[in-house]
This record gives sequence, C-alpha cells and structure tokens, in this order.
Amino acid sequence: MDKETFRKYGYEIVDWIADYLENTSQYPVKPAVSPGEIKAKLPEEPPAESEDMQAIWQDFHEIILPGITHWQHPGWFAYFPANNSPPSVLGELLTAGIGAQCMSWETSPAATELEEVVTDWLRQMIGLPEGMKGVIQDTASTATLTALLTAREVATGFKSNEDGMKPVLRVYASSEAHSSIEKGVKLAGYGRDNLRYIDTDENYAMKPEKLDEAISGDLEAGFRPACVIATIGTTSSTAIDPLPEIGRVCRKHGVWLHVDAAMVGTAAILEEKRELLAGSGYVDSLVFNPHKWMLTNFDCSAYFVSNPSHLINTMSISPEYLRTSKDAQVNNYRDWGIQLGRRFRALKLWFVIRSYGVRGLQDMVRNHISMARWFAGKVIESGNFELLAPVSASLVCFRWNDGKTPETELDKINRQLLARINESGEVYLTHTLLSDRYTLRMSVGQRTTTRADVEKAWKIIKAAAVR
Repeated sequence: MDKETFRKYGYEIVDWIADYLENTSQYPVKPAVSPGEIKAKLPEEPPAESEDMQAIWQDFHEIILPGITHWQHPGWFAYFPANNSPPSVLGELLTAGIGAQCMSWETSPAATELEEVVTDWLRQMIGLPEGMKGVIQDTASTATLTALLTAREVATGFKSNEDGMKPVLRVYASSEAHSSIEKGVKLAGYGRDNLRYIDTDENYAMKPEKLDEAISGDLEAGFRPACVIATIGTTSSTAIDPLPEIGRVCRKHGVWLHVDAAMVGTAAILEEKRELLAGSGYVDSLVFNPHKWMLTNFDCSAYFVSNPSHLINTMSISPEYLRTSKDAQVNNYRDWGIQLGRRFRALKLWFVIRSYGVRGLQDMVRNHISMARWFAGKVIESGNFELLAPVSASLVCFRWNDGKTPETELDKINRQLLARINESGEVYLTHTLLSDRYTLRMSVGQRTTTRADVEKAWKIIKAAAVR
C-alpha cells in the first residue's frame, strides 16, 4: 500500500470510527447470527494476489460488522464495561503507527518513562500507598498469574527444587473468586488441589475467620501457605472482601496478599469509595483494569507491587543480547512480567487521563453508580423483582420473583425472561448463579449510557416479565 492509498483509507476509517462512536445505538447490541455464519462467507484459502483496499473495506461492512457484538452500545449492560473513548482510540492509533517494541528502556526510553509516570498517577488516583510501584500488564488474568509466580518464589526463598515444591504450597481465595485464579494456580505449578476456597458471608464476601482457620490448619498439617487472593468486586456480584481483616491474617502468618480489583478498583478514584481499598497497606500486589471502567481501550491492566525486587527476581532473565549499559539506572519492564515483547500501552492511558482529567473520570464513575442505584431502587419498589446481592458499585443482581411462584420454577422463568430481554436488540444483560439461584446481572458502565438508557432497559425488562 502506498502513502496516498494509506492516507485515503486512513481518513475514511477515522471518519467511520468517529461516527460509530457517536451512533453505536443504531446497531443491535448483540448480532442475530448463528455459529459458522460469518465463517461461511469467508474464503477457505488465503488470496494468492493482493486485493484492493476498497474490496477489503466493503467486506468489513458486509461480512464482519453484521457479526460484531457492540460493547460500546449505550444499551450494553452485560458482563462488565470494556470502554474505549476517542482519546484512547487516537492513542492506540499512534501506538500502532509507531510500532515500538517496549521491552526495555533502551528499546523505547519514552515508553518506559511514560509508563512510570502514568502508573504512579493511577496509584495516586485510587489511593494506594506511596511506596507501591506499577507496571502495565495486558489483563488481570496475566497479573494474577504474575502474583502467584512471585508468591511461589517468595515462599520457597527463590530456590529451585527439581523434585517439586516441598513442603506443598497452598493458595487461598473466596469461593466467589474469578476463574482466572484457578487457572493461574494450575499454570504456576501449585496444582489445582492446593487452591482452597474460603467460605463467604451473606454478602458473598470472604470470611476472614475462615481464612485464618484454613491457614492455621494447613500449617499444622505441614503445608506452606503461599498466597491469599482477596477480591474487591467479584465477577458475579461485585462483592467486596474485607481487606483490612484479611490483611491482618496474612501479616500474622507471613503470607503474600494479592488483590484482584479488576473492575471495581476504578471506583476508588472517588473519595466516597476510597474505603474499598482500605487496608492496602497490607497488600503485596494489586491489579485493576483501566480497560474496564476508565475509558481505555483493551488491553490495559495496571499491576502494583509493594516490593518490586520480588517481582524482578521472579521474572528477570538477562541473556547477553538484552543487556545494555543503562540497565543499572532504569526500569526494564520486560523484567516486571511474563512477556518479553511489550506494547506501548501507556500512551493511550496518558491520552485518556489528560483528556478527561481526574474530575472528568470521577464524574463518569459517579454517574454510573448513581444510575445503578436508581435501577436497584426500581427493583425494590416493583414487588415482582428482588435484589440478590448488595449494590457495591455499578452492578445490580436481581431476578423476577412474585413471592408466589415455587423456588423450583424461578430459575426457568428467569432464564426465559433474560432471553426475551435480549431478543429486543436494544439492551443486553447476562446472568450468573448466586447461592444456586439464576441471577440477572445489570452492569451499568458504558461511556455513552445515560439515565434514559437505564430507564429504557427497565421498561424492556418489565415488559418482558409480563407472561
């Protein structure tokens, strides 16, 4: 592609994106396609000769776009927010255009030093202790695996053991913890059987006394407790594990404490929500995702550590061909995570924070929380719906229940209700199980969602509930 063709389609695509970001509501939130339908429209073999960009662009519109689920739709209330924003898109465009490899200071000095600055901005914004240092990972799943690997090394004194871990290491998490924790435990070599799930209370938060009992029992049995993972905002219900109490248990037993605050960590930019991270002085590592609720394109996961030397000692491998004369003076972020190659993720985050400012981001988060509370209020007032979990941030867990229908029938009724809601194409909700009850999840957090969109969703839900 020559420069003029690139310029022509570059302008056209940016114009299309600008319109798309403003007019996403014209699309159905979720496409009405069947498995294999998109694939059937694509050739089985790659093209032998170059194809005209106009043909590629046309196929995007006619084949790809009809099969896209629109996460930026104002009627997106499913899963979790995965926001972007115009400044973030522009930052991502520059990142792609520059094509920098940001594995070390030497390969991209500005990328390294900007990452140092913006991660410290994030630390200040959510109120983490001054000594914590940040690095941008791709996702919270990777960050959690990184924490588990570091905790493993700390527990074993950074000593290799060819015969396996002796004594056997244990990991602890709430029974409501994210599935990435179980996966990380397997990948880090602990073994799935050494992940102990701790009971939760009526609000689905970890019980610190049960954690203490589990760790004490394992110590008596000859195991070595290595890592506790507390969750600030569980996936199913955004339950908040009591961090100060859990922290004291970890400090008592000398166990690494990692905090998964993937989505709800963003709420801590609000002064009135800063208590979410109370007890962060006990934390060894913490992750939250600007790509979930801070207007930053996926992927961008902020990972903080209290003692970077533990992380570096776990991750650092320095073959001669990577060594430089500046290594002793700088951060080489290749030593702060699993990946060697790294994208310039800090650039889009810098664009976002500067474009909106802390107050602008706070206004957005505060507004989403307010809309979720309004929706929860309607659920409570309705008489035919009920809340199934506390509303700690912007997620509302609820179900239809008229108080007369037998419990054995409610799951089926609510499963059918969710299908009818999503058939409208105007909103999209998802579900979970809480205490073995089929639960509808209303996740408010999309950038363009307004109170009118939430009110519209409530009307659709009520209409779908009429049987």
